[in-house]
Amino acid sequence: MLTRSATTRRALAGIGLALLLVLGATVPATAARRADPGAGCPPDQPDCSVWDDEPGNPGDPGGGGDDGGGGDDGGGGGGGVCQWNGRTIPCYDEELGWFNNGNGCYYKLTDGSVEPAEGHQWYLETCNGGDVGAQEMVQLADPPAGFGAPPDPEELAHRALASIKLLPARLKVAPRKGIGPGLVGLPVWMWATPAKSYFGPLHADASDRGLTVHIEAKVRQIVWDMGNGEEVPCDGPGTEYQSKGERAGKTSPDCGYDKGYQKAGTYRVTATTHWTVTWSGGGESGVIPQTRNSDTVTIQINELQVVTR
Repeated sequence: MLTRSATTRRALAGIGLALLLVLGATVPATAARRADPGAGCPPDQPDCSVWDDEPGNPGDPGGGGDDGGGGDDGGGGGGGVCQWNGRTIPCYDEELGWFNNGNGCYYKLTDGSVEPAEGHQWYLETCNGGDVGAQEMVQLADPPAGFGAPPDPEELAHRALASIKLLPARLKVAPRKGIGPGLVGLPVWMWATPAKSYFGPLHADASDRGLTVHIEAKVRQIVWDMGNGEEVPCDGPGTEYQSKGERAGKTSPDCGYDKGYQKAGTYRVTATTHWTVTWSGGGESGVIPQTRNSDTVTIQINELQVVTR
């Protein structure tokens, strides 16, 4: 007669995980080399994602996305965003001076060939958003709007952020499809390469007109999407599974899907890395949240068969 015993099932489940992952540890070197990570850039992600041994279907490279903004290449600053003809331009230029959003001209104090009128000053006016071919000397009684504005610290923070790469987590799981299937109800281990380039802290600076802003970026949390509608948050990179370790066949101590999958099937696991970028400078400070999405690791889960007599 066939019966199902919960106690027997649990005992065999522990043995099953240990055996499966021990077998995984004995995979020939050729198979281990085949499992080397690959890389790709999903749409709308500025940095390439990485995965363990199942690359999935990464999309074409994309720009922008969730990188929190870049920074203008030409020396920004001027206390805000400066635009002309639908494009963003530097609010300050060392050669042209400060930009006036009202009329699209740069202004820089200069000396004229004659003394200016009483209460006035000479300015070099460069219009058309900095078209050097449209310059003239003008006398103004008051500085034009935006003239002499200090750099915007937050804009400098974004410029510093654009100079570094915040990488998505490099995902690894046990069991995984490249080695062998897992079983229903067995715990799953998740971890990521714990390198500084993936978790921080990373540092960068940006300077303009005597103001320097410093940023520090580090990972706050990784949220794993298990591919079945459930998510598992982990505060760190997790612990690598060791098939011969003291916790072989047991749950992960810090980053695992402890109850395991409840149905057999193929599951696509992804993760979102949450970075926190803090900045300070010019007597101000702030936070720029960032996220990076890793690509897919595939897990195959089979039904656990228990037969007793």
